[in-house]
Amino acid sequence: MIVPPSLVALPAVQTVTDCADFSLSIVPYLPQLRQLPQLVWQHIADADALRALYVSTNPAITALAFALFLTPLVLVVSEFNRNYSQVDRLWSFLPAIYNAHYTLWAHMAGLHTEKLDHIMAISTLWSIRLTFNYWRKGGYSVGSEDYRWEVLKPILGPTLMFIFNVLFISLAQNLLLFAITTPTYIILLTSRVIGSEMGTVDNVFSRLMFFLVLVEFFADQQQWNFQQAKKKYQNTAKPASNYTREALDRGFVTSGLWAYSRHPNFAAEQAFWVALYQWGCFQTEVFANWTFVGAIGYLVLFQASTWFTERITAKKYSDYKIYQKSVGKFLPGWNSKSGSQFP
Repeated sequence: MIVPPSLVALPAVQTVTDCADFSLSIVPYLPQLRQLPQLVWQHIADADALRALYVSTNPAITALAFALFLTPLVLVVSEFNRNYSQVDRLWSFLPAIYNAHYTLWAHMAGLHTEKLDHIMAISTLWSIRLTFNYWRKGGYSVGSEDYRWEVLKPILGPTLMFIFNVLFISLAQNLLLFAITTPTYIILLTSRVIGSEMGTVDNVFSRLMFFLVLVEFFADQQQWNFQQAKKKYQNTAKPASNYTREALDRGFVTSGLWAYSRHPNFAAEQAFWVALYQWGCFQTEVFANWTFVGAIGYLVLFQASTWFTERITAKKYSDYKIYQKSVGKFLPGWNSKSGSQFP
């Protein structure tokens, strides 16, 4: 198989602003999306041909093809098992895989990769944190399912739940996990114009994203510590030394980061991917580019998911509505009446 040089898989951009142009960076390569499955199948037993095909295919198209490939797989598994948490199980590492893919492709194409290496490293830390937190809550155990889907199933009924599974759970979520990493593709393109060495602002974005991972870690740990203390208290009627009976009887954590935000982990999670998007904007010297679809989609998803989660929580705990009025949903003092800590 004759394969063109790897750089043919990237647009011949002249300026960093060109890198943010959807008509230049993506549209010319969309036909590859249709050709790729057939080419992979034709050379499935030839490792050298597959490697050449990988390098000669636009990396964003490869990532998109992989997301579309996963969609029917998770759909079939979820319907067969009647468990709609299949994408949830992939959530913690798919974005890191996409970012690693862009970095690997750049290495194989002979491009400078310093910025991509930083993004891959931070994404890996993000993935480890999320995977560990999901695992210890039993998210990977057999039969486990996100409680939101359990609540939603009887509301929608079998037919609407199937449609919802096809369009949102399996397709939209897979596309979203691809979309939030597309700024990495933009940064890959800019390396051909300005190189990939880390500058001052690049270091700021890198450290900001690392800090946000730390915020998520501490927020998750505080939630875990409280839930473990509550479980022990319910079994022994003896509160842990660092929690009062009132706090444990309330049923939900309101201390630490949770005294300033009702969802500090969600706030940091959204900010992490928005920061990556802003990094891409900085690299292309524009205020906005087409990769905003991923960042905006992530924000919308978390708004809807958090609203639904809080409806369930407010029905479960009588004091939760007071907490909602006292503490901001994501940011301290934002969308709350008092702007103060919850007592």
